[in-house]
Amino acid sequence: MTERVKDRVCIVTGAAQGIGATYAKALASEGGKLVISDINDPSSIAGEIESNGGEAIAVQSDVSDWQSCQDMVSAATDRFGRVDVLINNAAVFGKLDRASIDEITPELFHQVISVNVGGTFLCVKAVLPIMREKNYGKIINISTSRIFAGLPYYVHYDASKGAVFGMTRAMAKELGSDGIRVNAIAPGSTMSENVKARTDWRDGGPAAKLAGRSLKRLQEPADLVGACLYFASAESDFTTGQTLVIDGGGAMW
Repeated sequence: MTERVKDRVCIVTGAAQGIGATYAKALASEGGKLVISDINDPSSIAGEIESNGGEAIAVQSDVSDWQSCQDMVSAATDRFGRVDVLINNAAVFGKLDRASIDEITPELFHQVISVNVGGTFLCVKAVLPIMREKNYGKIINISTSRIFAGLPYYVHYDASKGAVFGMTRAMAKELGSDGIRVNAIAPGSTMSENVKARTDWRDGGPAAKLAGRSLKRLQEPADLVGACLYFASAESDFTTGQTLVIDGGGAMW
């Protein structure tokens, strides 16, 4: 263990399973102190980290609710005294069906935007006072490589993640004078639990993704760990406003 994020207090939203849990466990393995947040009970991931010798707390939170976001940050500071890293991973995605524009209801569109865009905004807003006190912080937003490719049947999701891409740049400009770095990771289609369980791909599924990639294999959650640790650590202290696409060379921009 190199302890690249030793003693850094890291909030990871949407971390009860899937890619979020992978981020959390990787940060813990490198010395981070974790706040595992999810709308579902995230206790099992926090418990796993602690059983492996790490430090973690579980906080059940709804990122689309302002009070819930404030409570999440308060839980982090009550336990650890500060917040150094925020990973905005929570999103409506894993069980979101592929759908044409005609099929997406206004209610579903607004729900996706509320969680994926609004949740990112609210979590950042909640953590800013704490990071400003230290004149230091790392915010890592999660976008998607889809926004650089122009793909069908996910316009609600792609709209939300395109907004996250734009917000990342705007936040980086605004918060740089506060010592806060804001970057984003844009994964390709990643074989998390929910993605593996998907049956209605509609756009060709994993085979279509492989055909469009330079690296001819499926993408796994572990493929995103390097970027996560880079952006969370001191290694990226002079990097802000950037979006790193990790999709095996599918979308190049």
